[in-house]
Parts: sequence; C-alpha cells; structure tokens
Amino acid sequence: MMDVIVKLNSQTAGRDKIARLLQYASKAAWHYMQQKQHSRQSIDRLKSLEYTFSSFRKLLRLGRFLDMLYGAFSSIHYPDVTVRITCTLSKIANALFLLADHILWIGRTGLINVNSEKWGKVANKYWLYSITMNLVRDVYEICGILEREGHRLGVPPGEVLRHTCLAAGINRKTLPLSLRAVTFVQDHKDVVVDTVKNGCDLMIPLTALGYMRLSPGAVGLLGVVSSVAAIISLVDPLARLTPA
Repeated sequence: MMDVIVKLNSQTAGRDKIARLLQYASKAAWHYMQQKQHSRQSIDRLKSLEYTFSSFRKLLRLGRFLDMLYGAFSSIHYPDVTVRITCTLSKIANALFLLADHILWIGRTGLINVNSEKWGKVANKYWLYSITMNLVRDVYEICGILEREGHRLGVPPGEVLRHTCLAAGINRKTLPLSLRAVTFVQDHKDVVVDTVKNGCDLMIPLTALGYMRLSPGAVGLLGVVSSVAAIISLVDPLARLTPA
C-alpha cells in the first residue's frame, strides 16, 4: 500500500488524482452532513476543503494545456482511424478545457477579474466534448473485443457473452447479466476501467451545464468512483488503455 502511495505521489498526475479523490469525497461528505442537519460550521469546513483541493488541482494542471495540445498532434499518426479521430478530438477538447481552467485559476488568484460563471461553463463544455470522444472510443474498443471473440468462437458478436459463460462452465440462465458481462471482460481490464471512469465523469459536466439534475452528493460519489478508476489505471499498467 505504501509503495502505491509513494508511486502516485512521485507523479504530477498521481497527486492530481489523489487531490481529486479528496475533493469529491469532501463534496459527498458535506452534502451528506447537510442532509443529516449537522452543524453549519462542519459543513462549511468541508466546503472550504473541497474548494482548497479544487484550487490545488488547478495549480497542478497549470501549463498542461500545451502538453495536451502537443499530444493531439502526436495522436494524428495512430494507424487505426477511429482511435486516431477520437483521441485527437478528445485531446484538443481537453486542451481547451485546460485553457479555460487556467483562466479560472488566474481569476481565483485575483490577478485579473474573470467571469467565473462564463468560463466555468466553457470549461465544462469542452470537458464534456472530451469525455464524449473518450466514450465513443470505449464503445469502439468494446465492439472490437466482441467481434474478435466472435471470430475466435465462431459465433455472432451478440452471442459472445453466452458462449464465453458456457465455455467457463457457468449456467447462463442463473447468472445475472451484469455478472456475465464481468465474466467476459475480466481479461479486458483496461477498457472496463476506462469506460467506468468516463461514464462517471460524463455525469459531472452534464449536471454542471444543467442537462441533468444530480445532487452534490451524487456528483461527489461519481467523482470518487472515477478518481479511483483513474488511480487504478495509473498504478496498474494492465488497467491503462493505450494508446491514450
């Protein structure tokens, strides 16, 4: 456990994910305490903690806009067309999200006056675009896995889960669909972790932009799950979807 913490702490991305986990955990905690009518002082303390972690992450990401933009130029050389398009568009959108995030951080420092509401919406829109492209890529990867397994088993892609379970000696009728899916994708941890992360992340900008109505507690829990998934992908190479 200590090795994992040291490994994460030695990376900027690792520190960001730990801070993100604490940020969203604080959000979920203060909403829970608010629902249980705890003292206003305790709730405000957790809200302040959430804001502190958010500001710390913005500082950690300072300059990442250029890194992400450079990464977008590198991804245009991927041989797979779908991966090339989705990765490139995702990185461009993420670069623009980071640019808006940098502007928000400058506003928080008080160096210049920034319309936080306006730039917050801009940041969330580009974050949403980036996540959407990532999810399109995840669906493409899942379809590719089903197709390859279908060819290997000599069955249509839609029958892969059933045949995989039968080959493992599992009674399909008594096994819930969710467990059958887990049985099938256990050898594809990278796609599973990435899909869970992006699926949870998707709800956060959708809520911030008003397309969904989720409580701060629900947003906090989604952020915690996606942060844990991101941490897993950092510490376990087999859980990291490549190219990214």
